[in-house]
Amino acid sequence: MSGHDHRDSTSVPYPVPDYAKALNGSIRGLKIGLPKEYMIGGLDPEIKSAVDAAVKTLQGLGAETVEISLPHTEYAVATYYIIATAEASANLARFDGVRYGARAEAVDVRELYSRTRGAGFGHEVKRRIILGTYVLSSGYYDAYYVRAQKVRTLIRKDFLDAFEKVDAIVTPTSPGAAFKIGEKADDPLQMYLSDIFTISCNLAGICGISVPCGFTKNPKLPIGLQLLGKPFGEDSLLHIAHAYEQQTQWHNQKPEIT
Repeated sequence: MSGHDHRDSTSVPYPVPDYAKALNGSIRGLKIGLPKEYMIGGLDPEIKSAVDAAVKTLQGLGAETVEISLPHTEYAVATYYIIATAEASANLARFDGVRYGARAEAVDVRELYSRTRGAGFGHEVKRRIILGTYVLSSGYYDAYYVRAQKVRTLIRKDFLDAFEKVDAIVTPTSPGAAFKIGEKADDPLQMYLSDIFTISCNLAGICGISVPCGFTKNPKLPIGLQLLGKPFGEDSLLHIAHAYEQQTQWHNQKPEIT
């Protein structure tokens, strides 16, 4: 999954380190950033408690914690769901029953497109295609998509500035525990807000990993600790994540799934 692929113009010819060698050694002296914007009011108290405990574990291993600021965090969800839906609209346009994908029976091309895309995509995919088509449409492209790309640049700059001061950033993985399948299907905004801590990683083009750091009490559901690293810094993240898991046993415990 790493390294350059000469058949993929989007892959980067960047040297790949020996990741296995990163799975040992001390993290003493490493600086861990704690973004103040991520400890938001909507964060579940059990999540915050588990993450705080995980940070203390890292401190006990010799890591130094530093408060940092990622000031454009509040725009991340809106920015992501403009860019992501626009890309979904453009990329899924080819699945029309003619060029790619399954084909529904129809009497003409218009009906073929309509029936194929109506049967082939689920409700959430259709919602994203419609949103993406809207933000890419004439009159809205500059107001939404272009502006979102500019904000994306600011979000990336926030992270790159932070990595001038710290080796990695620690955040919760999610503001709450896992919700039941379909529980938030009728409220897509609440469902999208569950991504608030993870989408900035994608927007900024940096690497991230989530490791178990605890469980909620009732029901017993897993809590994730997210570690973020600078671009192509996977070896450093694996080093920190491995050191943390050697000190804890959360990854060996199972949740209660009903």
